[in-house]
Amino acid sequence: MEVIHKLLNIVAPPFTFFSLCLFLPPFWFYKFFLSILSSIFSENVAGKVVIITGASSGIGEHLAYEYAKRGALLALAARREKSLEEVADRAREYGSPDVLVIPADVSKVEDCKRIVGETMDHFGRLDHLVSNAGINSVCMFEDTTDITLFRTIMDINFWGSVYTTRFAVPHLRNSRGKIVALASSASWLPAPRTSFYNASKAAMVTFFETLRIEVGPEIKITIVTPGFIESEITQGKFLVQDGKMVVDQDLRDVQVSTIPVGTAQGCAAAIVNGACRGERYLTQPAWFKATYFWKVFCPEMIEWCYRLMYMNRPGTSDRETLSKKILDLTGAKNILYPSTIHTPDIKTD
Repeated sequence: MEVIHKLLNIVAPPFTFFSLCLFLPPFWFYKFFLSILSSIFSENVAGKVVIITGASSGIGEHLAYEYAKRGALLALAARREKSLEEVADRAREYGSPDVLVIPADVSKVEDCKRIVGETMDHFGRLDHLVSNAGINSVCMFEDTTDITLFRTIMDINFWGSVYTTRFAVPHLRNSRGKIVALASSASWLPAPRTSFYNASKAAMVTFFETLRIEVGPEIKITIVTPGFIESEITQGKFLVQDGKMVVDQDLRDVQVSTIPVGTAQGCAAAIVNGACRGERYLTQPAWFKATYFWKVFCPEMIEWCYRLMYMNRPGTSDRETLSKKILDLTGAKNILYPSTIHTPDIKTD
């Protein structure tokens, strides 16, 4: 067995290199041709049923509006019922013929089952499942006071998507529907202080890539990996070292720094367009995908940049980082951040 592995160690790298040289040009041409066809024959979602989790704010809220503009029937789920009702009313104004509001916590498996069940009871079918619900944590791993308090990150971000998907898959098979999984570019970028969040999003990507093989071609899956987008997360809402949810815009500035923050409306439009075209992956804003190639080909450079920009010196505050100093010195926040995330006021119910 060792001889076989030694042989493969020698043969596999050059074989892979030359195979890719031959295979990639026609494959890219084929994908380009398919992208043109999918743009021309994009799915019409008018009259189709869409579940959106985490629909009370941020990207989820604007996804509801974007689907509504296209005439989709909506089932909106989130924990904050009043905010969800407000989003539902606005979605009706935008053109959705029917909107079902389902107060639910996706970290609870019974709530996820209820989301799908109530949708099927009300509409009788399901065409798109949009797994968007998510929260963030910002703290150094060694500063956590009780590590078990951060299970909620995985419970909502990862398991919430898995639970809902499990109950939705049989109905999506019947309609040959689609799953839109809101992961994050954090799945490949090792930003300090967000280790739990990064892990939850990386788990989502791997799960849905595997599921794509198991359920395809009956169910198409679009994995979305946004950069920094206008939301409560980029507003500064996250779990800190004691496991409490806070809004800390100074710490937000440390993490986002001078990276432009995209609008939720533009992101939602790109996501719905991508899902209707059947895209496998979507990064918004599109330029953020470049960070993936830096991660693949120069991981040491990514790590060095994060240490330089985002790590504070021992004995100093988390807010004493080069990333925040540059942001404060240049005043770039007024240009690079949407006005909606300048205020710490968030929806509370």
